[in-house]
Amino acid sequence: MSASVKVFAPATVANVVCGFDVLGFAINAPGDEVIMRRTSSPGIRITKITGDEGKLPLDPKKNTVSSSVQHYLNHIGQPELGLEIELHKKMPIGSGLGSSSASTVAGLFAINTLMDGLLSNHDLIPFAMKGEELACGYGHADNVAPALLGGFVLIRSYEPLDILRLPFPEALYAAVVYPEVDVPTKDARAMIRSKVLLKDAVTQMGNVAGLVAGLFMKDYDLIGRSMQDVLIEPIRSILIPDFYVMRDLAMANGAISFGISGSGPSVFALCKSQETAAQVTALLQTRLKTSGIKSLAFVSQVNSEGPKVIS
Repeated sequence: MSASVKVFAPATVANVVCGFDVLGFAINAPGDEVIMRRTSSPGIRITKITGDEGKLPLDPKKNTVSSSVQHYLNHIGQPELGLEIELHKKMPIGSGLGSSSASTVAGLFAINTLMDGLLSNHDLIPFAMKGEELACGYGHADNVAPALLGGFVLIRSYEPLDILRLPFPEALYAAVVYPEVDVPTKDARAMIRSKVLLKDAVTQMGNVAGLVAGLFMKDYDLIGRSMQDVLIEPIRSILIPDFYVMRDLAMANGAISFGISGSGPSVFALCKSQETAAQVTALLQTRLKTSGIKSLAFVSQVNSEGPKVIS
């Protein structure tokens, strides 16, 4: 059994436009890092958090990393195991890129590595969902599942939990832009209607089915025309500056689709090449700058690996 480990876990794009709470994919950058050490003293301690501007709690009962690790330890019958945790945030908090998910997944992968891979990554998903419940009040899996499994993931059912990893075109790139404005996940979720029109539900079901089929068939055109959201995007887009202007820019410059990442404010475009993705991010950042909004940009292939041990 190892005494210490350092782990990276990737950011994720949840919902993927039409798949609210049921679709997500991982990207190579950004992500979070966790260093975990075994100690002789019982209990979990968070010794350091960097990159969070003091926003995250050191209290192990209130931090998503330590809380989910404690659920894991309870499950394996070692609730008093002594651990020290360092969390290094390498991505913005509240960005819509699965910030809490990346931290939680890094912690769970770290403890599972220290325990010699006692559980599979798939088996870690329910513990990661506990972290999401602590972070935003609802234990959704569309960030933590792709962060743990890599690639595109479909949550077919929550009760019982039924999660599938989907194939996808290997050349697919994500152009991600994070406008530095505040859109808290809880607030964005509170805006969503609890009831929808039947015709809108039918449209959305067709789009989700089309997107999944497009991923299987590696059909870019089908992927693109299926990524339409008539339920969530019209409401959440209100919170994102220049959303429709950015969408028009992306689509006019080679993107096959455009939408909100998670609850926002980050937006993403799927592209057929790295060059197109880089061009799209540059155009979107320029547009935001003209509106006086700072932004960060990331260009990444879909991450097929999930979390990993780093030196």
